[in-house]
Amino acid sequence: MAVQINPSILSADFSRLADEAKAVEGADWLHVDVMDNHFVPNLTLGVPVVEALGKATDTPMDCHLMIEDPDRWAPSYVEAGAGSVTFHVEAAAAPVRLAREIRAKGARAAMALKPATPIEPYEDLLPELDMLLVMTVEPGFGGQAFLDIMLPKIRRTRELISRHGLEMWLQVDGGVSASTIERCAEAGADVFVAGSAVYGAQDPDKAVRELRALAENAAGAGGLCGHEATGR
Repeated sequence: MAVQINPSILSADFSRLADEAKAVEGADWLHVDVMDNHFVPNLTLGVPVVEALGKATDTPMDCHLMIEDPDRWAPSYVEAGAGSVTFHVEAAAAPVRLAREIRAKGARAAMALKPATPIEPYEDLLPELDMLLVMTVEPGFGGQAFLDIMLPKIRRTRELISRHGLEMWLQVDGGVSASTIERCAEAGADVFVAGSAVYGAQDPDKAVRELRALAENAAGAGGLCGHEATGR
């Protein structure tokens, strides 16, 4: 597995997003949290900001849609420049159709699971996806404490991916830091969303490097993954 670090701009300074994106040029993706104040109790940003951010950075964008009706809105984020779009299975009416539409438009299709949502009912959907996101906090707010009880779920998800022989990425999001990333990597995650652990550091790009090293050591990844790892 190639380790990837995706800083979450939810923890960045929204008044200077272009500069904040450049501050983590060593990252693999920029993780963009889209919240609608309906699916989750918070409101962040939408398509126009994603489009503007895409013009300000060469780092590909990983858009995590914590919104109602992703079937309607997700394709717009691909058109706005997102290289990966994640929808929540709890909100999607037709997840297979949506994943295929995202892929057809040229982006990676990913599906997210809230902490209480099991992976097993969705085993048959895995071949339709490029990435599976296991939330390690309840979605809606940054800065939450990591939920250790999600580690067995990460392991089960990695086992299912391996059982089907899929080259899927397994992402974790929520409370990822220097004190938790190794446990996630050992459990089988290879893509790590980190917000305050990166943007709360004095040198965000150095924090990205340090988190990558910890995860690689824990997973035995054996090498850095650069931007070339972002293709499907």
